[in-house]
Amino acid sequence: MIELKNVTKKYGKYTAIENMSFKIEKGEIVGFLGQNGAGKTTTMKLITGLIDATEGEIYINDNKISTKSKKMIGYMPENTPLYQDLTVREFIDYIAELKRLKKEERKKEVEKLIKELGLETVENKLIKNISRGYKQRVSLAGALAGNPEILILDEPTVGLDPKQVVEIRNLIKSLRKSHTVLLSSHILSEVTQMCQKVIIINNGKIIAIDTPKNLEDRINKNIIIVNIEDPNNNINNIKNDIPEIDNIKFKRDIDNNTKQYEIFIKEEYDIRKKLFEILPKHNITIIELKTAETTLEEAFINLIDSEGGNEDVGNNKEGI
Repeated sequence: MIELKNVTKKYGKYTAIENMSFKIEKGEIVGFLGQNGAGKTTTMKLITGLIDATEGEIYINDNKISTKSKKMIGYMPENTPLYQDLTVREFIDYIAELKRLKKEERKKEVEKLIKELGLETVENKLIKNISRGYKQRVSLAGALAGNPEILILDEPTVGLDPKQVVEIRNLIKSLRKSHTVLLSSHILSEVTQMCQKVIIINNGKIIAIDTPKNLEDRINKNIIIVNIEDPNNNINNIKNDIPEIDNIKFKRDIDNNTKQYEIFIKEEYDIRKKLFEILPKHNITIIELKTAETTLEEAFINLIDSEGGNEDVGNNKEGI
């Protein structure tokens, strides 16, 4: 349904997106995750055709992006840029007209969207006089006008209160049967509850594509938590004896001179037995050793840190 092949976007000397490739199948709801400035909005604008790629190709339904393919896409920009002096009904009707729906078809479409998005109580109010939650619904109605096969939603719940977040989240989940959805967010709990697949980007590059559960499991298998007494600060030296260790990161100080570390393991090796053998040889006493139980949020942070090459080993800085 949507495919990017080696897409790069440059603004002068600045590279916003670099060599990005991924594919989204029909009917999927996919979460696009990244910190502010990671390149999420740029990528979405590329897919909608609002801006052109510097290099690479974008396909919609196996065809290169074109005026025809753009009609298949409904776009909900961040921060709900709406016409404040139109009523809710007038705005939806205007967007439907822009999408070239005929008068009778447009009338039915406006009625349907007002009902489906729960806008009946505000349909005749000026947009500037309705709440942020209703404005998000109106923006979503604009994206849905014309029943596009693909929806691109940029931070659809930003700035909403908890009740409004749940309402918008449920609306988006209900779209799965009839639409393919790509939504950006930096709120990981949303992605866990709404999306079948997650694309994580950092500094304009993809660093992971997987299901939320697989991302958590993948990180869990590759991290061991150890609480140790290490009076001579020898923890970093064990990497010479255990080559399967990829990185060691300080987590926190615990009572009675005990410290906690995360030990990141290459691939899927089980080094627990080796740790019990090697640590005492370096005058390190093991107080507790366990595999990590990582949330998607921690997986996200670990992936970002790993991409950035952050190594806080043997010091007193909080690793996470």
